[in-house]
Amino acid sequence: MSKQPEYTIKDIAAEMGVSVSTVSRALNNHPHISEDTKVRVRELVEKHNYRHNALAASLRNSRSNTIGLILPRLSQYFPSTVATAIQNKLHEYGYNLMICQSNDSPAMEKELVNVLYASRVEGLIVSSAMHTADFSHFDIFSKSRIPLVFYDRVPTNYDAHKVKGDDYSGGYETTLHLLQQGCRRIAHIGGPLTCSIYQNRYNGYLDALKEYNVPVDEEIVFFHELTKENALKTCEAIFSRVSLPDAIFACNDTTAIAVLEYAKKHQVHIPEDLKLTGYSNDPRSEIITPSITSVEQFPYEVGDQAATLMMDLLQHKMKEDSNYVSITTPVELITRASSKAISESGLAENASLLSSNRQR
Repeated sequence: MSKQPEYTIKDIAAEMGVSVSTVSRALNNHPHISEDTKVRVRELVEKHNYRHNALAASLRNSRSNTIGLILPRLSQYFPSTVATAIQNKLHEYGYNLMICQSNDSPAMEKELVNVLYASRVEGLIVSSAMHTADFSHFDIFSKSRIPLVFYDRVPTNYDAHKVKGDDYSGGYETTLHLLQQGCRRIAHIGGPLTCSIYQNRYNGYLDALKEYNVPVDEEIVFFHELTKENALKTCEAIFSRVSLPDAIFACNDTTAIAVLEYAKKHQVHIPEDLKLTGYSNDPRSEIITPSITSVEQFPYEVGDQAATLMMDLLQHKMKEDSNYVSITTPVELITRASSKAISESGLAENASLLSSNRQR
């Protein structure tokens, strides 16, 4: 079937015997257009199924009222909650959101940057792909003075506005908590260190161990993309050792849940035989048995801050020659059954030992 030609704003004007600008003002409810004209325009719009051509309008007035968002994956709890917060905040200002997934592919990310630029978005918010090391493909936005904001996975070697969680504190507080439960051999399952968030969580882990004079056992430290499949492979390496570690600090909840499932199948009891923590406070971590200690990242606040920063840039509340803004959002360790405290006498003895180690 041949496609029927679309009914345009010019067709409405011709049928009514008025100018195109009059129809346009009527569509936008302009106060200088009579109510009779507005009613007649609405009748013709409904009769002919007229669709407003937003792209053409944006070309005319150089505004699309659309912000681009590139994130790794939308299917997970943290990015989906951030995206919701961004959309809700932008809607308050009359902006729409165009969401794209890089699927953690730097090549896809680069392609999406060009697509969104060609689509004339007025700003771009990004959480970078896992292995993105060269951020020069974002230059097209910065050189065109189009606002660019990174969040969560932010570049360390690229000047830009950033909203990031306090991942160092998350790693430090989690490891400290496990040390305070009597753990000395704490396995670490982190993401690739090319990604800033996992480097910071690992640094927090290292500093907590160092503070209490606990050596790092490199044989129980792992780095890979934090999928369930990779977590199960790492479990095979950990659980096949002659002696289990005291605890496992997993850098996302998907990994922590996979570890819990593996432990149950192999009659390893959590937290009695092995203490376990995750990261992100995914709702699943609270309802699974035993519930999993995790780090709350406050994703809604992250999204709200990223969108607010974007609007400040668009509304010129910040000077163009001002320094780049870097916002750090707080995190909070939520302790649950998977890292349950040892007995009161044990806690007292352990506190004394930790204090002694700290003073050395």
